Order: sequence, then C-alpha cells, then structure tokens
Amino acid sequence: MNATIAWITARGLFGRSRFLLLFPLPLILIGMAWLGSSLGHPEEFAFPVLGGIGIATLLPVTALIVGTAVLGSEIDDGTVVHILTKPIPRWKIVLSKLVVAFGVTTITVAVPMLIAGIVTDGWRLGLGLAAASAVGALAYSALFIALSVLTRRPVLVGLLYVMIWEGLLSNAVSGTRVLSIQQYVISLAHKWADTSLINGTVSITVAFIMSAVFTALGFCFATDRLRSFSVAGETS
Repeated sequence: MNATIAWITARGLFGRSRFLLLFPLPLILIGMAWLGSSLGHPEEFAFPVLGGIGIATLLPVTALIVGTAVLGSEIDDGTVVHILTKPIPRWKIVLSKLVVAFGVTTITVAVPMLIAGIVTDGWRLGLGLAAASAVGALAYSALFIALSVLTRRPVLVGLLYVMIWEGLLSNAVSGTRVLSIQQYVISLAHKWADTSLINGTVSITVAFIMSAVFTALGFCFATDRLRSFSVAGETS
C-alpha cells in the first residue's frame, strides 16, 4: 500500500459533498433499533431493522458511495493522471484505494450495527453484526472499485446489483444467493452472533470463500483495467 495515495484519497473523500449522504442511514438504523427495543418482541423487528435497513441497505449503499468515489471520481475529473504518471505499480494504487474504502465503510457501518445489535439483543449480537459487516465492506468495496474503472456509470450498475440481484432475485431464487454479498453477511452474522433473530441462507464455508472471491476478483479486475489507462486518463 502507498501511504501517500491513501492519505490523498481519504482527504479527497471527506472533502466531497457526497460523503454527507453517509450520515442519515446510520442514525435511522440506531433509531429504529431503539424504538423496536422499547416496544419489546425483538423477534418481530430484529430482521426487518438489522437485516433490511442495516445489512441490505446501509452496508451496500455506504460501500457504493465510498467505493465508487475513491477512484471513480478521479477518473471522471481527470485528476487520476497525476497518480498514473508516478512510478507506482498499479496494484499498489488499487490496494491503497481499497484500504481507504474498506476502512471508511467499515467504520460508518460497523459502529452503528454494533450499537443497534446491542440495543436489540446484547453485545454478542452487536459484535456479530459488526464483524460480519466488516467482511461485507471489504467484498463490496472491491466490487464497486472494480465497477468504477470498468464502466462510466458505476453507481447505476452498483445499484442494479444491489436492488435487482440482491434485493429481488436472491430473495426469490435460491440459486442466486451464492453470488450475493448480502447473503454472506447475513450468514456470518447469524453464525457469529449465535442467534435466531437473523437466519442465514448460505453456509459459512460458502460465505467465507465467496467473500474472498469477490474481493480478489474485484482487486484483480481493477488493477488490470487501470493498467490500460493512458497518461491522459482515457481507456484504451
């Protein structure tokens, strides 16, 4: 990893107005968890809140905003040329971007998930949700960084994946769940929290292996695609 690129990326990310979009959802998640807890019967609200708002919405949306910004924004405005002219291996550039995206997404998602889990059913649920969210943040970040160099509309493609593939198909067609990061996170949270409030639909082995596959493929595709960029920032 290149520390200078990571620092510049983080500084640029926090300076963009789109970063403000990350704040409402965590507050909504914690507020809904607190409201549901005050009413009792966690088995009735836990999955709709923690799964529906937290895992299915907060995590992928945050990763999409951050993941497409750390590299995609520089490609759009042409400032990526300043990095590409430096004698830095492309894989180090992508790795630096991935570390920043993963770190910001994990902090933004895991902390409110921890709080919401504790409010709902104690520390074990909170820690399980936070740890599973971190795994999902890495896989999502790699995927969305890859999309930012593979297409000029990464946000649109990312939304289609989250809303159509994960939101509709993976819940209706069991065979598609093996390619759903959302399902990996749910299964990992179910295992680590040891709770019936959240039920996974894929095995832990599949969740671990496929999370690693998404991360590795996203990183490799982004690195390979970045190598095809000319100094002017245009793809060949």
